[in-house]
Amino acid sequence: MRRRSQLYVPAISEKMIRKSVEIPSDTVIFDLEDSVPPDQKEKARENLRLLVKQLEWGKRELAVRINSVNTRDGLRDLLLLGELELHTVLVPKAEGDLSFVHEVTGKEIEPIVETPKGLTTLEELVRSEGVVAVSYGAADLALHAGGDLRGYEGNIYVMTAIAITAKTYDVDPVDRVFFDLKDVEGFRREALLAKSLGFVGKQVIHPSQVDVANQVFSPSKEEIEWHRKVVQAFEEAMKIGKGAIRLDDKLVDYVHYKLAKRILQDYSD
Repeated sequence: MRRRSQLYVPAISEKMIRKSVEIPSDTVIFDLEDSVPPDQKEKARENLRLLVKQLEWGKRELAVRINSVNTRDGLRDLLLLGELELHTVLVPKAEGDLSFVHEVTGKEIEPIVETPKGLTTLEELVRSEGVVAVSYGAADLALHAGGDLRGYEGNIYVMTAIAITAKTYDVDPVDRVFFDLKDVEGFRREALLAKSLGFVGKQVIHPSQVDVANQVFSPSKEEIEWHRKVVQAFEEAMKIGKGAIRLDDKLVDYVHYKLAKRILQDYSD
């Protein structure tokens, strides 16, 4: 499943939920947490009960960001998930083993690392049962670390730790939200940096960011052609017992072959 763009949509807004059907994000994240005032949480849940099954979503991933599992609203959200036909639950301020969330809901999980403990238990997080992706929140991480947002925006240590740990366990690393909606080039630069570290996509908070994210995290026509060439040449080589080949003055082995196969499978359309 592609996760180039994960669009947050406030679950309290029926208008924005309906509008999100028209936006070409790979994932729609119905938000029950930060964008919903405490006295409107139940109204937001009712919106999801009605609209998730009413609207046509195509092949995109449908997800819900719940409230913290350590709160009453978080527990109510977990119960709600059993009623909804969606794929993934995003767990904010995630820490430690989250297998119980998968066991309770039957949904796949995307933890959001937003606390120092979440970062230091990152491996335990991504190894939890049902985890398919992982992201992080720079603002919350800065707050809980007693730091400044500027220190955590595009922080190479945090990004590398998340990307490497995720890839170790075949989990998708998804880059953080970029807050400045007017700075399109800044968004693109950060997305390119994330891609260079191994992230597969970016969480977004506005439809205007979706196309840029989809473009950055999609292979170019030249890259697709190269991967096709790798697959064809390596499969021919395997027939005669070769485990590594030289292709256009580049070394290609089984790892490159597997990567090329995966990309072609994901972007065959």
